[in-house]
Amino acid sequence: MKKFSRLSVFGSVLVMACATLATTVIPPSFDDLVGRAEMIFQGTVTDVRSDWAGEGAQRHIMSYVTVKVEEAIKGNPGASVTLRMLGGTVGAETMEVADAPKFKVGDRDILFVENNGTQFVPLVGIMHGRFRVKKDEAGRDAVFTNEGSPVSDVTQLGKNEGAASAGRAMSAQALKQAIHAKAQAQSAQH
Repeated sequence: MKKFSRLSVFGSVLVMACATLATTVIPPSFDDLVGRAEMIFQGTVTDVRSDWAGEGAQRHIMSYVTVKVEEAIKGNPGASVTLRMLGGTVGAETMEVADAPKFKVGDRDILFVENNGTQFVPLVGIMHGRFRVKKDEAGRDAVFTNEGSPVSDVTQLGKNEGAASAGRAMSAQALKQAIHAKAQAQSAQH
């Protein structure tokens, strides 16, 4: 019973610490998203699993989200990428990180990845590094934020979130073209 009690206290403290951190995340601008990402790709989630990691007081739940890469946009992600994220559910135990994206098999996303394996959520700006790809009413692949708001103006990301989501969702192709253009401009500056 003592072990469970310590685990519960540790988990509660960790969740509260992560919740505090997550609520203070400053939404990154589009420049920051593209510049900080080590790799950017579009893909489909093929597997989500959670396991215990660590020993004793450091024991915690990690989730492993495997994404089949459909299109590499920046970097060299390979055929698939497995994101290592803090939190998840193992048996009856759940550990959540506030504002962290929740993935399920079949999700289609454009992901901005940094520090996979060393950062508690390896997406630029936590939830801001995930753009959901869904069919819109016209049947085209359109882009939405992690929370489901349409992304209509990438130049307003991190500056004016209302304006970034004010219009019709842009196509996934338009977002990928904007990423390519921004990445080329940034590499030309260095």
